[in-house]
Amino acid sequence: MNSVVLALIGVAMMLAGYFLYSKFLAHRIYGLDDSRPTPAHTMTDGVDFVPTNKFVLWGHHFTSVAGAAPIVGPAVAIIWGWVPAFLWVTLGTVFFAGMHDFGALWASARHRGKSIGTLSGDYIGGRGRALFLVIIFLLLLMVTAVFAVVIANLLVSTPTAVIPTWGAILVALLIGQAIYRWKMSLLWVSVVGVIALYGLILIGDAVPLALPDTILGLNAAAFWIVVLMLYAGVASILPVWMLLQPRDYINGLQLFIGLGILYGGIMLSSPQIVAPAFNENVPAGTPSLVPLLFVTIACGAISGFHGIVSSGTSSKQLDKESDARFVGYFGAVGEGLLALGTIIAVSAGFQSVAQWEALYDAFGNGGVPAFIEGGGNIIENGIGLPQSLSATVLATMAVLFAATTMDTGVRLHRFVTQEIGELFNIRLGKGIATFIVLLLSFGLAFGASTDGTGGMLIWPLFGTTNQLLAALTLSILAALLLQLKRNVLPVVIPLVFVLTMTVWALVVQLGGYFRDGNWLLAVLGTIVFVSAIWVVIESGFAMRRARAGEVTTDEVRDAQDDVLDDKDTGARR
Repeated sequence: MNSVVLALIGVAMMLAGYFLYSKFLAHRIYGLDDSRPTPAHTMTDGVDFVPTNKFVLWGHHFTSVAGAAPIVGPAVAIIWGWVPAFLWVTLGTVFFAGMHDFGALWASARHRGKSIGTLSGDYIGGRGRALFLVIIFLLLLMVTAVFAVVIANLLVSTPTAVIPTWGAILVALLIGQAIYRWKMSLLWVSVVGVIALYGLILIGDAVPLALPDTILGLNAAAFWIVVLMLYAGVASILPVWMLLQPRDYINGLQLFIGLGILYGGIMLSSPQIVAPAFNENVPAGTPSLVPLLFVTIACGAISGFHGIVSSGTSSKQLDKESDARFVGYFGAVGEGLLALGTIIAVSAGFQSVAQWEALYDAFGNGGVPAFIEGGGNIIENGIGLPQSLSATVLATMAVLFAATTMDTGVRLHRFVTQEIGELFNIRLGKGIATFIVLLLSFGLAFGASTDGTGGMLIWPLFGTTNQLLAALTLSILAALLLQLKRNVLPVVIPLVFVLTMTVWALVVQLGGYFRDGNWLLAVLGTIVFVSAIWVVIESGFAMRRARAGEVTTDEVRDAQDDVLDDKDTGARR
């Protein structure tokens, strides 16, 4: 099959989802209302609550959620064949991810910017909130540790990406000043910022920076992990307008240009897909397609981390409710396009089936290196960029998006840590909470080995925990919509599917961990499993109460008033 056909079908499906299905959700399910002031206006503080242009906010939201996972997941899952990966990414984006991200953003904005963890207390009670926060805490710990390892490995394997990676921070700081302090035109700031970023890529390709094998007793990858975590800690404390927003915005533009280059290469070179549609000759040890496909590809189809971002930072910057459709749903479309591009790169970017099979000779192989190699070949053949420069563009794109996700993840982890402290009547300041987050992240990344590779031990649980959190977020949306007497099927159908596949996958994984004596993953997986099942039970009772018109004590708090008075008007919208 020609990859151009696959690209056109996939893009058309996702755009139809945004222009048609998201409009249905906006008017019939969520009932957006611009007459309601958002938390960014009612709680403005200049640090976390900041009214933001929807395009800038989309850049923050999109790049925060579009890290390395929509590249790694599809690039690994292609081992089962390109058809299952393609169907899950496209259908998942349209009917699962877009609805989930949009809904979490809307629900949080209606509750004064409360995080999805806090909302769980409003709708499923105190026990549910505590267990929900445990799952969120563990997921964010995985995000920080694993993404730091992924970025560090890329900086070591692709030294041409070092200069643009760190130079992008300076560009972002200047953009933040230009927009908020100097009040410059967003258009001109965007143009100059993109030119500067791609200028850095050209410089990086010409001047690769490879670190010595040993620095301060650490190897190069471990040293980069330390630097990345320290940077993320500082970035998480700065006001969002100073670094987080502009960094995410300019990276969002860079991603779409990068995707444009990749898709342009596809259109001009028209490579044939060499990977099998359904791989019937998978390597020994490869787990079954069902249910593992649906947790291997998390980001790019549906991701619980997106709900944390939507309710943790994006909802606090939403200028008006109608912007939630563009920021939330179209943000998911952007990530879906990245996952689709990855599928094409790793299935059509090689010369033959034999070359593809040599790379995918074991489950877990492929990943970002396969994306860079396959995508680089496509760009070189289609557009004519040298292989080295093509690889630098794609490697920088992967690093920058993983880094922005890590930035946001540390900030959100700090919020969650402070929430957990409140459960025990302990008030944690920003500095103390951030220190705790970084300390635990360092412990996970270096826990199994001094070279920092220990963080990757938890990778198998990342997708499963991520999907469980998505299902639990959907359960909160379902309880809210039931209370508002809205049509709940667009939420419940994905909820049942994701929950079934994820619990099934977690049971399979736990069996393997116990058989292999992998006690770290066995213990962590058991904690996630027990917490998730308990929250599901609590959610079931909450939905039954909501359907019966009952309201718990927690649900009568101030934030609930904003939702309850919308019952009559929202249902008719």
